[in-house]
Amino acid sequence: MLTGPRTSSPPHAAEPAVTSSSPRRTRPHRRLVRALVASLAGVAAATASAPWEYRWILPLAIAAFVFQLHRAALRPALLLGFLFGLGYAIPLTAWMRAVGVDAWLLLTPAVAAYYGLAAGGIAIVSRLRWWPLWTACLWVIVETAMAEWPLGGFPWTRLAWATVDTPFALWLPWIGASGVSFLVALVGSTLAWMAHAGSVRRRAALVPAAALLLMGAFPYLIRPESLTPSWEAGLPTATIAAVQGDVPGAGNDVVAVHRQVTENHVRATEELAARIESGRMARPDFVLWPENSTAVDPFRDESIRESISRAVTAIGVPVLVGAIVDGPRPDAVLNQGIAWLPDGSTEERYTKRHPVPFGEYVPFRTQLAGLKIGRLDMIPRDMIAGTRTEPLNVAGTRVANLICFDVAFDDSVRAQVSNGAQLVTVQTSNATFTGTSQLQQQFAISQIRAIETGRTVVIASTNGISGVIAPDGAIRSQLEPRTTDIAVAEVPLVARHTFAVRYGPWIQLALCIVGVAALMKASTATLLRRREEGHGDEGSGPLSTVPRA
Repeated sequence: MLTGPRTSSPPHAAEPAVTSSSPRRTRPHRRLVRALVASLAGVAAATASAPWEYRWILPLAIAAFVFQLHRAALRPALLLGFLFGLGYAIPLTAWMRAVGVDAWLLLTPAVAAYYGLAAGGIAIVSRLRWWPLWTACLWVIVETAMAEWPLGGFPWTRLAWATVDTPFALWLPWIGASGVSFLVALVGSTLAWMAHAGSVRRRAALVPAAALLLMGAFPYLIRPESLTPSWEAGLPTATIAAVQGDVPGAGNDVVAVHRQVTENHVRATEELAARIESGRMARPDFVLWPENSTAVDPFRDESIRESISRAVTAIGVPVLVGAIVDGPRPDAVLNQGIAWLPDGSTEERYTKRHPVPFGEYVPFRTQLAGLKIGRLDMIPRDMIAGTRTEPLNVAGTRVANLICFDVAFDDSVRAQVSNGAQLVTVQTSNATFTGTSQLQQQFAISQIRAIETGRTVVIASTNGISGVIAPDGAIRSQLEPRTTDIAVAEVPLVARHTFAVRYGPWIQLALCIVGVAALMKASTATLLRRREEGHGDEGSGPLSTVPRA
């Protein structure tokens, strides 16, 4: 019998052959199932973001992914992570096809490679006690690294961005975006741990379950003041007018119709000035124009300069103009937000800190020149990154200005808010991505930044999505895409800092240090155990390249 001792079997019985050959038949099937689960988990995680917004599925997707990695060998874990990353990144960044299918297909494997490394680390630490905690720390490490390297990083796939309108978002003022990503990964990995727990350990699973419930209840019990009306009560205010001028034609090519785009914003501002003069509307403290409201240097192009000056004179208050300005050398440009005052002065400027590689500048241009890549000819001049960390002073208001993708990078936001910014403005074009989910995803990131910093976020886009987001993440105003319209709002000028603004970088650093320490401990323990047991070549540990049966 199969349950009897091996010595009781006849010497030539067929049973051993069946038993030994069984793994060979089932192993490819199990590999295929695990690969499919990892890929589908990535797709499911992507659906937590726009345009689907199935927020509840995010921790479940992480759980399904991490479940496959528990005590897995290194090589299959790397593959499973890569497949998860592809499943996650391909639908999430499908808007990149507006730039080019080639750009989209080059980006997604690079993103997937990070999740492959994450999976390898998770497989290693899964042999430690409290491994869901170390798993969540490793997730923060990967997101932190992805936001820095290569080519300035790509933080678009952070788990935190998909937590708008969920209990996780209540933690943003306490622990910031990285901390919230940690919590999402922790919940998912804890669910995976509970699924792995055997019948004897079911009772022990009640402990992390209770901890998760307590963690979810904590923000409700000790709600941050920044998420309550008292955060804004009694503060000075400023009235901001965000102009969405629209892009003529298909709406996705600012450069082709850039003079009309500028004229649209001039006319909309003049119409606003007419309503003010007629007494139908109060005069704002300043006006916000979007990125690329002029795609040529207004200090070199006389007609553009005169048009902007005409609008500023008509409204009688500063206009924060989004302009492409010639750089310090002929082959360079700057993407700037310029506070254009009625007296003509333009000293207050913010330069975009995170230009987009292969979209706004060409890395390794000299080396790539010999390949005759036609797409690179579309970017004749490289955009230089800005370094400003002080907020702009616009009409006496200290403004943390961000340009387009800057909103997804921590350093762009934290530095200016920490240095005294009272509100946040986002100048964005997004015209290239008209009709894609990029618009909604970026707007959601702006909501996260509002909650995290406890600041109102005012967004001006050339043709959407423009609007005003309150410090608690609520949408106070949102303009319809592909229209010419103006959002006017009186917003509080907040000087106090949330816990996340003060200590968020330290929380992120601590999580990364803990993750590295756990990975080193698990790796060292596994290597020592294999050496002591003499199993260095048998593939029994997580560092092995031989898949487990």
